[in-house]
Amino acid sequence: MNFGLNKVMLIGWLDAEPEIRQTPNGRQIASFTLAVPRSWVSLQGEHREETEWFSVVAWGGLAEICDRYLAQERQVYVEGRLQTRRWQDGQGRTHFRTEVVARDIIALTSQNDETFVDDSD
Repeated sequence: MNFGLNKVMLIGWLDAEPEIRQTPNGRQIASFTLAVPRSWVSLQGEHREETEWFSVVAWGGLAEICDRYLAQERQVYVEGRLQTRRWQDGQGRTHFRTEVVARDIIALTSQNDETFVDDSD
């Protein structure tokens, strides 16, 4: 039996407004970058911080909700799966991009938490 698991859970901040596009058949896509900080204390006792940046995409109804409710510097919880796309540019070079395909998004910095779920699967 083959079994796999592809699940990502992140809490971070949007670095800009979501970019909204449409496919040729009219399905909406929202994309945004999520900044996820982490901090730790080094072996020398120094406080350290770094930020990891994740590309996130949301499809269909979830993309429409992102367009309406998400804004720059808003803290959100994103749950989804990793997906890597591959393409060649005009010079024949191969490019890869790994993205989080969102299934659930919870806005954490609103007056009351808002949960948005993509139930189109």
